Amino acid sequence: MEHIENINLPRLKWCCSDFGVSMEDLFAELKISDRTLSAMMAGEAALSFPQLRRIAAFFGRGVLFFLEPGPASPSGVHSPQFRSLANQKPELSGKMKKLIERAERQREVYLGLLEDLGESERQRFTAPAVSIKDIPKAAEAARTWLKLGAKNSFDSYRKACEACGVLVFRSNGYAGEWQFPKADGILGFTLYDKHCPVIVIKKESAHAQQSFTLMHELGHILLHKDSSIDDAGDFGDHRGREQEANLFAGLVLVPDEFLAKIRDDEKPLEASQFDSWLAPFCNTWGVSCEVILRRLLDSGRLSQDEYRDYRAWRQSLPAAEKESDGGTRHRHHEPRHIFGDAYVRTVLDALSSRHITLSKACGYLDHIKIQDVHKLEKVYAPT
Repeated sequence: MEHIENINLPRLKWCCSDFGVSMEDLFAELKISDRTLSAMMAGEAALSFPQLRRIAAFFGRGVLFFLEPGPASPSGVHSPQFRSLANQKPELSGKMKKLIERAERQREVYLGLLEDLGESERQRFTAPAVSIKDIPKAAEAARTWLKLGAKNSFDSYRKACEACGVLVFRSNGYAGEWQFPKADGILGFTLYDKHCPVIVIKKESAHAQQSFTLMHELGHILLHKDSSIDDAGDFGDHRGREQEANLFAGLVLVPDEFLAKIRDDEKPLEASQFDSWLAPFCNTWGVSCEVILRRLLDSGRLSQDEYRDYRAWRQSLPAAEKESDGGTRHRHHEPRHIFGDAYVRTVLDALSSRHITLSKACGYLDHIKIQDVHKLEKVYAPT
């Protein structure tokens, strides 16, 4: 088998450093022999093209990246948004970094297709005028901007964001390119852009938890106009940007007029009964019990002891069973779950208008099969 000459070894070393992996571990992971590694490090033409392609895929790069001359640098390889997230969480794994870059590329695909369709202004993001100095007023303005009603769910919150020009991606429920690495503990991140911001959130068994993550990330977009990446600790932070995003999310999901509908004289004595007490409101507003309790706590209607008792009780419960992924029988629904209706409709419109091939449409839609694209077209066909 022919071996490749002139591999840019400094770029390969840079990628290993960027991902926090040694060259030895990389080759072991990809099942490339130590002898090949030694020969390559000695300047010999040792790698085959299939081997280089596997290395490129591992780092989320094209093969040409390792054949072009010149050094690699963060400013030349990573976007400002990516670097912002990496600076916030320097310990991010290579898999998480690839997911962030994948989301950026997916946004570029979306914007490129809109341009091809002559609809660049469709659903363009135009943020409402809000001030970080008055978060309650900012949350009220956001609810008006999103056109939220009295009854909501994660899906309705997501569609409201999409209608305002914010792409909302959600990780899939099975092992694949769009799954959040467990080791990082990340629940969501935001890639800010003044024309088309992207929010990416981790799929949760309880959709109400996703709703809070979505609004927390939207808070970063509207209040801070910046990219952000958040783990569980950030959602419990009581300082700075995270506290502001948490307050914003709670007020958007449960405004004061909603909170007024809850009667204090019906509050159970036992924290273990709070879920039952607040279940009707949770189901109507599409939020978790804890979001409502936090709002009651901040409003002085729930004591710290009561809130701590509830948290302790919740943590004592066994882990909830994972939601079924639906299996391959429903594979054609996965692009909608991952990318949302705005993105999927745009891909199908571009396919229908012959701006892209069927093969490209498959790739843009999480690499689904041709028959699944046709099934998806029927889902979006006018009734």
